[in-house]
Amino acid sequence: MKVKDIMHKGAQFVEQNTPVKEIARQMRDFDIGAMPVTAKGHIVGMITDRDLACRALADSADLSQLTAKDVMTRNAICCSPEDDVEKALQTMEAKQIRRLAVTNAEHAVLGMLSLGDISSRLGKQTSGDVLRAVSAHHG
Repeated sequence: MKVKDIMHKGAQFVEQNTPVKEIARQMRDFDIGAMPVTAKGHIVGMITDRDLACRALADSADLSQLTAKDVMTRNAICCSPEDDVEKALQTMEAKQIRRLAVTNAEHAVLGMLSLGDISSRLGKQTSGDVLRAVSAHHG
């Protein structure tokens, strides 16, 4: 099975100069936990709800001045829509991440692939194994 068969197509994303407050509002309104960050149509990072909590709120910065560029995780881990789902799972396990941006050859965002997308299409055993591997604490 290919990533394109189970990914969320048409994912929401923000430009790197988008204010953090606007990002939080969009994440709430679209009920999503991660949002790709782009510059000139290319992915440059990813913002998760954890990034907002740890890099914006916990660091006591002036929220009115923060943008996506200030709090995003740089070098977002991505996959191709043509990748096998198994390859995407291996990436998620190795990097201990729950979501992958799906991009084309020009690094434009086409969609997102989450553990939820995978678990809804694969068996309980595989989903459980992946969730345990992704959620494992660093020792």
